[in-house]
Amino acid sequence: MKRRTWILSALGATGALVVGWGAMPARSRLGSPELMLPTQGDVALNGWIKIAADGAVVLAMPRSEMGQGVHTALAMLVAEELDVPLNRVRLEQAGADSIYGNVAMLVASLPFHPLDSEGEHKSIKIKLAEWMVGKIARELGINATGGSSSVADLWEPLRMAAATARASLVQAAAAAWKVPASEITVRDGVMQHASGQKAHYGQMGAAAAGSTPPNIAPKTREDWKLIGQSAARSDIPAKVTGQAQFGMDVRLPGLLFAAVRMNPVLGGAAAPMDTQAALALPGVSQVVALDAWGGGTGGFAVVATNTWQARQGAQAVKVQWPTAVAGAAGAADTIRIQADLLKALNTESGFTFHEQGLPLKAEQTVASRIDALYQAPYLAHATMEPMNCTARVKDGKVEVWVPTQVPQMARAMAAKVAGVKEDQVTVHVTLLGGGFGRRLEVDFVGQAVQVAMACKGAPVQLVWSREEDMTHDFYRPMHLAKFQASIDAQGEVSSLRIKSAGDAITPRWMARAAPHLSGPIDMPDKTTSEGLFDLPYGFLNQHMSHVATQSGVPVGFWRSVGHSHNAFFSESFIDELAVATKQDPLAFRLKLLKDAPRYAAVLQLAATQAGWGKPLPAGRAQGIALHKSFGAIVAQVAEVSVEQGQIRVHRVVCAIDCGTVVNPDTVAQQMQSSVVYALSAALYGQIDIVGGVVQQSNFPSYPMVTLSQAPMVETHIVPSTRHPAGVGEPAVPPLAPAVGNALFALTGKRQRALPLKP
Repeated sequence: MKRRTWILSALGATGALVVGWGAMPARSRLGSPELMLPTQGDVALNGWIKIAADGAVVLAMPRSEMGQGVHTALAMLVAEELDVPLNRVRLEQAGADSIYGNVAMLVASLPFHPLDSEGEHKSIKIKLAEWMVGKIARELGINATGGSSSVADLWEPLRMAAATARASLVQAAAAAWKVPASEITVRDGVMQHASGQKAHYGQMGAAAAGSTPPNIAPKTREDWKLIGQSAARSDIPAKVTGQAQFGMDVRLPGLLFAAVRMNPVLGGAAAPMDTQAALALPGVSQVVALDAWGGGTGGFAVVATNTWQARQGAQAVKVQWPTAVAGAAGAADTIRIQADLLKALNTESGFTFHEQGLPLKAEQTVASRIDALYQAPYLAHATMEPMNCTARVKDGKVEVWVPTQVPQMARAMAAKVAGVKEDQVTVHVTLLGGGFGRRLEVDFVGQAVQVAMACKGAPVQLVWSREEDMTHDFYRPMHLAKFQASIDAQGEVSSLRIKSAGDAITPRWMARAAPHLSGPIDMPDKTTSEGLFDLPYGFLNQHMSHVATQSGVPVGFWRSVGHSHNAFFSESFIDELAVATKQDPLAFRLKLLKDAPRYAAVLQLAATQAGWGKPLPAGRAQGIALHKSFGAIVAQVAEVSVEQGQIRVHRVVCAIDCGTVVNPDTVAQQMQSSVVYALSAALYGQIDIVGGVVQQSNFPSYPMVTLSQAPMVETHIVPSTRHPAGVGEPAVPPLAPAVGNALFALTGKRQRALPLKP
C-alpha cells in the first residue's frame, strides 16, 4: 500500500477523534486519475470522479450498500458539489488503494479512551494506538463499511474531490472560451457563459484531465441545494423490481452450487467422511473438505448442479464429528462462561478506562449504597441473506463475487487460500442482504475459494443454510457489569463505580484482518467498555474498568458493538438511581446533564414529543433512555404494555443529534430499522452454547419481531452544523433500556438481564 498520513486531533469533552483534512497532501485523499479504471468515453479527473462522454458523473464507491442508504448519501455529496441531478451520478466499485480506506472506522477502533488518563502515560498509550491503527492501515488498506462511519469519513474527501473536478471542468471551459472562470455558471451539469457559449461536462472532460486548479473549497452551507433535503434512495427501484443483485443472485455461465456442513462444535475441524451415498445422488459431483478459514470452523462442502441437489448431498454425507475441541471453543458452555465472568468481576482488577475524583474515599462517608449486577447474552447477527460467495479460480487468477463489508480482507483471504498474490484477485462487491458486522468477517470467502479450486476453473456459488449461519456466527460477546453507587445524606449520588467483564473483540478481529502480523495485538479494547466509561452524567467521583476475557467462543462486531449492551446496563442503572433518590427519571437525568447541553436538548426533545408525564391508556407505561454512540446522541421514549403474557411495545419516540444531515429520510429509516433490530434482541435474542454446540438453529428458536409486533417509530432530528456523525447504529443502544425502564414503571420489577421477560 502507498504511504498515507494520519492526522488526529482531540475535540471536546468526549475526546472524539477526527481526521484533519487540511494537513493532508492532495494525493492522500484525492488520489490520481489512474486509480479509476478507464472505460469507453470516460475521463478520470482524480481517484474519485470520472466524467462520462454524455456528461454523467461516475463515482468510485468504496462502501458497501446493505440497506443503510450509503450509496445515495455519498452520491448526494458529489451531485451537490458538481451541480448535477442526483440521477446523473453513477457508481463504480472503488479499487484497493489506500485513499479509499475508512479512516473513521479505523480511528474508532483505537483501544484507548483519549481522556482516560493524564500526562506521559496518556501520551504513550495514544502513540501506541496510532501505531497499531497505522500499521493495519498501511499493511492492509481496509475499505471497510462499518461503525456508522461512511458519511462521516467521506464527508470531506468526496466533497473536495467533486469540488476539484468541478473547478477543473470550469477552468477547461474558460480556457476554451477565453473568458474568466469566475464568469461561468453551472446548472445541472451544464456550464454556461453570458456570451451564450455552453457545454456539458462530457464535452470538457478531456480538456480538464490533468489540471490542478488552485484554492479549491467545497460549497458553503448557504449554497447547498441537495444536502439536507430528502432524496429518494437510488437502490430501491431495482430492489422492488427484483433487478438488484445480491450475492445469492449472481449467475455465471457454467455455475455450480455448493452447500456446506460444518463441525457442530465451534472451532472444530473437518472429520473423516463417507461420501458414497452423497455422490450417488443426481447432480452431485464432488465433496470438498473445508479448512477453518478466518477463525471459523472446519467441515465440508458438497458441489452439485443446483442448490437443492447440493443440500440433499450435504445431508447424505455420513460423518462422525469429534465431540470436543481441547482448549478451544469446543469446551464452551454459556453457564460456565457466565460463572467465569462473575468470578473475573470479583477477583480481577481489570483495565481502568476512566477515573475521576476519589470514588473509594467518597464511599466511606455515605448514607447508603446501591449495588447491581447486569448481564447480556451472546447474540447472533441473523442477516436476512445467509453467508454466501461465488468464486472462480482459473489460470492462476481468482475472481469472487461477494456481499462483504471488507473487500480488501476478502481479497487477502482469497489470495491466501489460492496461493496467489493479491493483485491476481478481483473482488466484485454485490448488494448485501444485511451486514450488521457479520460481513466484516471473511471465513465464508475462504471456503468458497477452496471449493472453487477443486472445481478446476468452473465458477461455484457457496451458500450457507440458515442453520449453519446461526450456529457458526461470530457472536456478540456475553458481558456482565457490576455497578456500585453511593448516596450521601442529602440524597445525592456521590460516587459511581462500574466494572464489566467479557471477551474483547478488536484484538481478535485485527488478527483475522491482518494474519501476517505477529499474532493478536492484545491491547485493551475500548469496545468492551464504550457506553460506560464515557457517560455524560455529572457524577463527581467515577471509576470505570473492564476485565477482558477469552472464552474461546468466536466473537465479532454486532450492530453498535459494546454500546448495544452497555447502554442497557448504564441507562437501567441510572433509572435505579432515580428511583432510589425519589426523582422522576427525566428530571434526574436533566439535573445530571447541566454541563452537557447537547445531551439535555436531545433528551428533552424526545420527552416532549412523547408526552412524558402525561396520562397514558390503562395498562401502559413509558420508559426513557439516552445514549451517545458513533458520534450521535439518541434519546428514546418507549410506550409499553404486557398483553396476554407478552411484552408489547406500542410506540417509540426517537430524538437524534447526528450532526449535519445529508438525507433526512434515510435518518428516519435507520431509526426505524434500529428500533426493530434492537427490539428483537431485547425481547428474544439469546444464543446458548452447550459443550461447544450452539443450541439455536433457525428463527423458531431465535425469533425476530414480526410486522404485527413492530411499534410505531417517530423520529425527531436536532438541527446541527457539526460534522456528520453515525446514523445506522446509534438508535440500537437506547432501545433495550427504554423498554426495560418502562417495564419497571409498569410492574415495579427491575430486570437486569437480557432478553427481557414478561
